Amino acid sequence: MKVTWRPAILIAFTVILTVAATLVVLNFTSGERKLEEKVARQYALDDPQYQRALGVLLGPPILQGNRFAAFHNGDQIFPPMLAAIRSARQSITFETYIYWSGEIGRAFANALAERAKAGVPVHVLLDWVGSAKIDERFLEEMEAAGVQIRKFHKPVWYDLARLNNRTHRKLLIVDGRVGFTGGVGIAPEWTGDAQDAKHWRDSHFRVEGPVVAQMQAVFMDNWIKASGEVLHGQIYFPALSAVGEGRAQVFSSSPSGGSESMHLMYLLSIAAATRTIDLSSAYFVPDALTIAALVEAIRRGVRVRIITPGPIIDAQTVRAASRASWGPLLQAGAQINEYQPTMFHCKVFLVDGLLVSVGSTNFDNRSFRLNDEANLNIYDAQFAAEQTQQFETDLKATKPVTFQDWRDRPLRERAMEKLASLLTSQL
Repeated sequence: MKVTWRPAILIAFTVILTVAATLVVLNFTSGERKLEEKVARQYALDDPQYQRALGVLLGPPILQGNRFAAFHNGDQIFPPMLAAIRSARQSITFETYIYWSGEIGRAFANALAERAKAGVPVHVLLDWVGSAKIDERFLEEMEAAGVQIRKFHKPVWYDLARLNNRTHRKLLIVDGRVGFTGGVGIAPEWTGDAQDAKHWRDSHFRVEGPVVAQMQAVFMDNWIKASGEVLHGQIYFPALSAVGEGRAQVFSSSPSGGSESMHLMYLLSIAAATRTIDLSSAYFVPDALTIAALVEAIRRGVRVRIITPGPIIDAQTVRAASRASWGPLLQAGAQINEYQPTMFHCKVFLVDGLLVSVGSTNFDNRSFRLNDEANLNIYDAQFAAEQTQQFETDLKATKPVTFQDWRDRPLRERAMEKLASLLTSQL
């Protein structure tokens, strides 16, 4: 009797396809329910109740006694970061999404390795996806020197969904006393002074004071996930005295707990705005709730200005999906401006000359629901005025887009934008 294996092969193939399809579906979901209702305006941004809500409802308390410094573009940003690393005596914790090759990658690897050789505990957390282009020699040399390196969400066959949850956080904490956050990755694109298309425009920020402990706690959250190790004690969490007058909090979100927290922080802030909203966003793909909140703010008299990348961008699909959503904003009176000289990678949110929110968060679904993010929320009028001035400087290098411009764009562009907008949940 002849035995045929066709039915068995077909069944096995069907099972494999079913498992693969299930994994793909899981990979494109965040696991938590999305915000569905708009956030009502109940108070202004300078009302103590607004700050109470952000400090109690959504995140850690707002702490006094901090001071801040802003750095713009690699020539300003990287020297103080490297200097801080080289000055470390107690500990270094460093979490980043992008770490590639090049001279700046070598400089960081050397500085981190030197401190580890000197006996300073050095912990580096890299996103598995974002650090895919790193020179393996950097990792080998750092580990040989004693640097502890972990990869966030390295894929395993039974849990491919984790690939879609990346740590996009950008945190450097030295001795538990000095912290850095902002938009930069460790790659050649962030070096220089935004002088051409190969050198990006970005901002990064240094903070000192009690709020650094919150930044350290956010790092520890993912370090535990990636390593199972709890780092604590004075070398990571020293007693921190006031060093300035600024008020701040470090705000984080993650699909594994509170994926909507960052989204809700932005919506609450937009609802509380009374006079101005200035947004610098590398990837601006607002959802319906955010568009409605911004339109409502404009209608009550808030000036809304947005700077986002122009033709020079590392993700044309994101730009297309972004432009597809601009109609209601432009019609309502939002000022949308495309940066022209190079890729614009800043992530700065300014409201009413008081709130400055900086960090890793983009204005898109990936940041709001899929990635692990962290922002430093600063409540300081003087610092806000300085960042508003920088916004004005950036504005001079942009091309404004009017509602008429948007409405008259070619049919081919509209079609491409429509297709790109189908991917909004993943952008």
